[in-house]
Amino acid sequence: MENNSYKRIFLVVMDSVGIGEAPDAEKFGDVGSNTLGHIAERMNGLHMPNMARLGLSNIKEIQGIDKAEKPLAHFGKMAEASNGKDTMTGHWEIMGLHIETPFKTFPNGFPKELLDELTKRTGRKIIGNIPASGTEILDLLAQEHFDTGALIVYTSADSVLQIAAHEDIVPLEELYNICKIARQLTLDEKYMVGRIIARPFIGHHGAWQRTTNRHDYALKPFARTVMNEIQDNGFDSIAIGKISDIYDGEGITKSIRTVSNMDGMDKLVETLDMDFTGLSFLNLVDFDALYGHRRDPIGYGKALEEYDARLPEILEKLNDYDLLIITADHGNDPVAPGSDHTREYVPLIVYEKGMKQAINLGVRSTFADIGATIADNFNVTLPKYGKSFLQELRKGRE
Repeated sequence: MENNSYKRIFLVVMDSVGIGEAPDAEKFGDVGSNTLGHIAERMNGLHMPNMARLGLSNIKEIQGIDKAEKPLAHFGKMAEASNGKDTMTGHWEIMGLHIETPFKTFPNGFPKELLDELTKRTGRKIIGNIPASGTEILDLLAQEHFDTGALIVYTSADSVLQIAAHEDIVPLEELYNICKIARQLTLDEKYMVGRIIARPFIGHHGAWQRTTNRHDYALKPFARTVMNEIQDNGFDSIAIGKISDIYDGEGITKSIRTVSNMDGMDKLVETLDMDFTGLSFLNLVDFDALYGHRRDPIGYGKALEEYDARLPEILEKLNDYDLLIITADHGNDPVAPGSDHTREYVPLIVYEKGMKQAINLGVRSTFADIGATIADNFNVTLPKYGKSFLQELRKGRE
């Protein structure tokens, strides 16, 4: 690497933390969406002093978050170029892919012929087949499952087929095999399901509890990503949280599981203490899964504030050869109509200790600019999509 390159890049995706409707929001039914803005309104102002210092309100003013006179980080926002607003589309685009054919979602449940075949292959009946949150579906159907052994199948705003089963009724190995069967059945283009998710749980009536034995079976990216280039060129590519699942293990040298946002921040701190050269890639899923989909702006706001309180610890541990990139993968405005992801701009905050002036990175036309910048830094093959802003970062050091 060149002397003016970064040895370690830490990429943090705040899952679903959008910052206002995208130019094509009307196409997706999301006119007026503004995840951060509407949460701030419901909270009577967000208390995020650290993101404020980095320049969050310099991207778009947010109630309660002061606009920094001299931001500590470079700032901008990005529009999604791909045809979709789900987790996989957003993350794949960040690493240089462009998705023309969107993954399919199933707001009315999955086709009968698919579930009939799954029943035939597994020998277990199926109940549910509705969009629902993980806790809601257990309240509705866990007892029936417990009594009959029927599999609970449900979906969400993402392109996912989730199968919930009690660990005492359907042993983990059987549940995982069932999910592998479902994965094979949904490879057909007519289904185009992004992920199959095993959702094991334990407990009894009135006290059902999901376990940490979740396992995802994702589609593999349809082309090489920047992470493949990093790995193949001998650099580290560390996946924290659900990153490994999203890319189906492709381009990853080390995978670290997390159970919550705060656990994710803990794991990020541990990674900052590691000696490596390459990428550390973290997803903070609670914003989306626990608060966006459950239409809980207050819970979402508190989670944002808890995240913000951890940032000084992160910034302190960064060294002179590190780069921190904070962004999101889509929006999920909890006060917007329906229970769905929202087509929004995502924030782009880029911090390094050695910078002398903050650069306004402007409005980027694709999330892939991040992947291009990372590839440019490590001097590996640049993705087909995306424009590196590495040279702009170097201006910030002058």
